[in-house]
Amino acid sequence: MECEEENVDKRVRDGILSVIEDMKRIDYIKPEDVPNIDLYMDQVTTFMDKHLETTRRYSEDKLLTKTMINNYTKNNLLPSPNKKKYSKDHMYMLIFIYYLKNILSISDIQKVLKPLSENFFGENGALTLEDIYTEVFRLESEQSMVVTRDVVRKYQKSRKSFDGVKEASERKLLQDFALISMLSFDVYMKKQLIEALIDENTQGMERKDREGKEKEGKGKGKAK
Repeated sequence: MECEEENVDKRVRDGILSVIEDMKRIDYIKPEDVPNIDLYMDQVTTFMDKHLETTRRYSEDKLLTKTMINNYTKNNLLPSPNKKKYSKDHMYMLIFIYYLKNILSISDIQKVLKPLSENFFGENGALTLEDIYTEVFRLESEQSMVVTRDVVRKYQKSRKSFDGVKEASERKLLQDFALISMLSFDVYMKKQLIEALIDENTQGMERKDREGKEKEGKGKGKAK
């Protein structure tokens, strides 16, 4: 009995270490890795393929294609290239799109990125897109450790569930389902919060635009 418990403990430890190693392999594009020169389309896709290789689920998965980039431009997610060349700011926007598209609709991504594009793309504002990306990258690097610890806790909890099931293969199947369910619910709750924030910010910007137009209209009326 004692030997069996030790084997269970070892499997749990090995499983936790496996989870940690998988999360460590998640790739991020560091701010200093983004080229300082403008790139043609082929160079952009090659760069993304190289730096996001570990995020590919299947070997045949396409991370970023010419068609995708052209569609982003058509849908106003990405400013048009200058003479078929993409700047450093284009690269930052593409990286944001790459991560956001995994959980948000095209419409929501548009709402999130439009203010960035209008206010900071091409060094239009007090901050550059590089400044913004660097700060977000720093926050995400810190958050990755928090997320890793949370996943490990959920993993440990799932391994303690369904412990009354005697058949090992069935018990593992149910424990894996428990972990998937916990992680899915976590993502669902966070997605709800993200969508609420997007709606709140969108309504705020629409209200600001409406008030600005009303003031402009009153100003013209007084001038007459």
